[in-house]
Amino acid sequence: MDNGQQQVERAGLVEKVASYLREHIVMDHFQPGQRLPERTLAEELQVSRTPMREALKILATEGLVVLLPHRGAVVADVSPRDMQEKAHVLSVLEQAAAELACAQASDDDIAELQAMHYEMKAAFLRRDRQNYFRLNQEIHNRIVALSGNASLIEIHTNLSRQLYRVRYLSNERTDKWQVAMIEHEAIMEALAERDAERVGRELRNHLGKTWMKYANGDAQIREAGDGVRENNR
Repeated sequence: MDNGQQQVERAGLVEKVASYLREHIVMDHFQPGQRLPERTLAEELQVSRTPMREALKILATEGLVVLLPHRGAVVADVSPRDMQEKAHVLSVLEQAAAELACAQASDDDIAELQAMHYEMKAAFLRRDRQNYFRLNQEIHNRIVALSGNASLIEIHTNLSRQLYRVRYLSNERTDKWQVAMIEHEAIMEALAERDAERVGRELRNHLGKTWMKYANGDAQIREAGDGVRENNR
């Protein structure tokens, strides 16, 4: 195996480890302030400490992990104010992306989004929260990708990852889940009509109502997280 192939395989392994850790942080299996023991996790995942260390560095750049001297990696605990600021910026980015997507997306692109939406709605009807959340994120990310703006996509990707946990926990509130589904219907309708102003407005309104309010108080997020952990027992 040549050096180039080794580098590709190593990069793939690092991303797999990062994805594993990211998902566990998002789903609250690893909680804010919790130390992530490098050696123990490497043994559990059957990898060396080098890819584990590099994966933790990736998560640190995403704001999900903090690397502390003499303590190693710790799950980041974002303050309510920081969450408010990040949530506001993310809503502005997605509003702009949706408006651009209306003008640039092909009919096939819109049809693909509609298909993903119907799949997400099926997960909602089954009360399958995990698949609903996964599809929800795919739809939001796809809308941003259809903007065709590389800078917007890059910033959105990094910021969205920092708020994955908040978005996931907000999905645990059944009363808000019903409202979120109705708002997604309105977003898809506006996209199908290529009404840029409306789709931007609907998307920003959706982000605000469904999970941005969780940034108003850390206690609410803790409460939601306690519910997730209780349900997983």
